[in-house]
Amino acid sequence: MSSFPQYRPRRLRRTAALRNLVRETHLAPAQLVLPVFVRDGKKLRKAVESMPGINQTSVDEMLRDAEAAAKAKVGGILLFGVPETKDATGSSAWDDNGAVQQAVRVLKKEIPDLVVITDVCMCEYTDHGHCGVLRNGEVDNDATLELLSRAALSHAAAGADVVAPSDMMDGRVGKIRSTLDANGFSDISILSYAAKYASAYYGPFREAAESTPKSGDRRGYQMDPGNAEEALREVRADIAEGTDAVMVKPAGPYLDIVARVKQETGYPVAAYQVSGEYAMICAAAERGWIEKDRVMMESLLGIRRAGADFIVTYFATEAARQL
Repeated sequence: MSSFPQYRPRRLRRTAALRNLVRETHLAPAQLVLPVFVRDGKKLRKAVESMPGINQTSVDEMLRDAEAAAKAKVGGILLFGVPETKDATGSSAWDDNGAVQQAVRVLKKEIPDLVVITDVCMCEYTDHGHCGVLRNGEVDNDATLELLSRAALSHAAAGADVVAPSDMMDGRVGKIRSTLDANGFSDISILSYAAKYASAYYGPFREAAESTPKSGDRRGYQMDPGNAEEALREVRADIAEGTDAVMVKPAGPYLDIVARVKQETGYPVAAYQVSGEYAMICAAAERGWIEKDRVMMESLLGIRRAGADFIVTYFATEAARQL
């Protein structure tokens, strides 16, 4: 045995205490953000069939979920609005009495230490389901920027800590930043969905947000799944326009992008474990094919290991309780 290697990696794997002592990547509740779907009404809790355990909720029910998340030490909450009325321009997005704006005010009053992030996009609010104004069947990029900035300003005025444009229009970060600054909200942060791919993993979300396009798709403005260098260009463009943090979406299939963005920019990076990722884990667990808790935690740890500083996940409260 004289030639046997002196280094034996198994020595530090013998017990849970030893493994924890040398663990390289750590996951904490404060690094998790819970997405919620909020709409008008009272005592409303409508199940999203394709996402077990996820609901559309009225503001009062949303508060119950947010309180549970805060009790579990979840770091933040991401609000999506599901309006009662929709039109061609998505005007409900900047309604000061909209569900998102009401939810922001309630959250900052009742749970002031919980970070409140608002999704800024038009797809939930337009009657055609696209992320901006349509002109001859195509999204008009520049005309959409004004609408996005109005929505972001409305969220900031309600008390949001962070606004998160998810539309993938060119120039939207700069427009939102200048609008916020000009109206006295220079302290409000922007989290841009900087590398958002045209992914098949979004299917369940479109049921939850009632945002399926009535015609066409979003490949004309969301990124091609085969592109990595483009993701870095998108990220750098948003940084140049003034974003405070960047997001990669989806997370699991794009861990290489998460890693490169973190390594090459050093900026705070979020990764969104999207509805399809969540639904697949839940479905496989329901069939007894996997151990849900272990797969849930392993998937989140993998996203952190890739370089994400925080993770948007529908597992946020559940995972935080385990942590």
